Amino acid sequence: MLPDDVNTEEKMSRLLEQWESSGDRRSIFLSCYRMMTENMHSAIQTGEFFDPDWVETLLVHFANYYFSAVEYYDLNDEKIPPPWKVAFEAARRADLSVMQHLILGINAHINYDLVFVVVDMLDNEWRSLSAEKREQRHSDHKQVNHIISSTIDAVQDTIVETREPMWDILDKLLGPMDEWLVSRLIADWREDVWERAVLFLDNQDSNARVLLKEKLAKQITERAHLFMI
Repeated sequence: MLPDDVNTEEKMSRLLEQWESSGDRRSIFLSCYRMMTENMHSAIQTGEFFDPDWVETLLVHFANYYFSAVEYYDLNDEKIPPPWKVAFEAARRADLSVMQHLILGINAHINYDLVFVVVDMLDNEWRSLSAEKREQRHSDHKQVNHIISSTIDAVQDTIVETREPMWDILDKLLGPMDEWLVSRLIADWREDVWERAVLFLDNQDSNARVLLKEKLAKQITERAHLFMI
């Protein structure tokens, strides 16, 4: 595993270099994730959030969930989250498309990891936050959708189409429709993430949270299997 004193983007770059040189198809999602992270840092620096420090901390914490999943998988550790196990094992399959690999990574990282990242970030303050402050946190969460939307075209051009040129033809046929559909899907998923996180935040019973986590893992893992059909 990479040393702790290396920053998030540098960790991604080093890992990406390793995977690309070895032909590890986990590089497909990571290429997208690194680009998104770079754009998030730019948005933080240009003042696009109510609380940039909170968003920056969330961004690092979110990445650490990903790095932990990579480490668990490489060590064959049973703590690997089930949606990530599916995604990483699928990366061994050359018969899946670039888009399938991307969606499997996005599904695991957004639909599963992000729920717990939001809970981690809000758990200590949630009950004391005013309605206005809660809405600001939610607004910062939703603002990320705009950064994702603005990044999708670059992901398609530099990651998807360079690996599978057929997508360039499809992109030209659909115009902006395909980018809109993907950004709409991710925005809907991220709103579901917020609602699921609030379920955890409003329920402080540890046993109930365990059941919620198990239910979420089952749901997102089943969804991952559907993406491989």
